[in-house]
Amino acid sequence: QVQLVESGGGLVQAGGSRRLSCAASGRTFSVYAVAWVRQAPGKEREFVARVGCNGGSRNYADSVKGRFTISGDHAENTVYLQMNNLKPEDTAVYSCAAGSIYNVVNGNYGYWGQGTQVTVSS
Repeated sequence: QVQLVESGGGLVQAGGSRRLSCAASGRTFSVYAVAWVRQAPGKEREFVARVGCNGGSRNYADSVKGRFTISGDHAENTVYLQMNNLKPEDTAVYSCAAGSIYNVVNGNYGYWGQGTQVTVSS
């Protein structure tokens, strides 16, 4: 069973930066595409960024382009989300998710982490 564990969340001031980590079991990141999604209170879950298997193509939501970067260290079975120039509207629970590239592209994920809270204060 694939297990995903996020870390790195916390409180940050607007304009600041923070890096989230997603540690996975086994060979997850060499087999599956990985995405970061978020959900703010009272809002629907939102796609943030994804990376293909083995560090393939990357894609970002328009709201985070130019500010967030997804990357992976497959040797350590970890995918990161570097968040720069954070805004209060970025406040949400950020979750790591994985699945086949076809499913992930369509917003479907077979595996989920528990999420990590990111709060951006103004």
